[in-house]
Amino acid sequence: MEITEKILDVVMTKQIFGTAMVILITFLLVSIFNKAIEKIIIKGKNTYEIKRRKTIVRLFQSIFKYLLIIIAFLIILDFYGVDTKSLIASLGVAGVVLGLALQDTVKDLISGTMLIMENYLAVGDIVTYNNFTGEVIELGLRTTKIKGFDGEVMIIANRNIDTIINASQKKATLYINIPTAYEEKVDKVEKVLTNVIEQAKIDKIVLPDSAYLGVNGFQDSAVNYLIYVVCNQDDRYKVNREILKRVKLAYDKAKVKIPYEQIEVHHGQDI
Repeated sequence: MEITEKILDVVMTKQIFGTAMVILITFLLVSIFNKAIEKIIIKGKNTYEIKRRKTIVRLFQSIFKYLLIIIAFLIILDFYGVDTKSLIASLGVAGVVLGLALQDTVKDLISGTMLIMENYLAVGDIVTYNNFTGEVIELGLRTTKIKGFDGEVMIIANRNIDTIINASQKKATLYINIPTAYEEKVDKVEKVLTNVIEQAKIDKIVLPDSAYLGVNGFQDSAVNYLIYVVCNQDDRYKVNREILKRVKLAYDKAKVKIPYEQIEVHHGQDI
């Protein structure tokens, strides 16, 4: 009985019980804040707006989490008799010294915050940096990660983001050449391609500005017919594949020929 009481006395001390309660309350506050801010902020009129708001939410969540951790740490130190006021003053001086020593890091933090708050970049955007094109998969306070279409990931310091090109804030425009056999009548081909585009608009595969443009050139064995497609940046590769698929199906149905290379072999005595 005495052992139990001694254990309880130790456990219920300010240092142990108080520390445990501070950690628990900090964890609960972070969880509640994360869920609440997601419900409040992550609502948008379009995909781009939702992506931007998700990025802002992640920034606020990180700031709130680290702020609470610092406060909890100071409270716990106070439980153990540490003079937190002197510690805070010392941290202020140390912060100035570190700020001078880590100027690039500070620039990264400031640039990362401005990028997010000024709506310059968001997770999911398609961007180009030094001829490297890919999707923003992570936008942090110090660095930004871009994943190329071949799977490679580029990590950029946020202070260099002023040289990046963001393509997601405008619509993608695709010019698709459709090679068609010379013997096919132009009127027939144009009708088939126009129907493909019009049906794609109805199915919301492409945007209303998309259109069939006309004959775009002559190859050795084919006439090129040009399609102009407008779509969301994130969907441009998927839309390109879908349009080509629909053209092939429409050509098969209308019995329009797509040319392919053929080689004729002659024996010497037959020439």
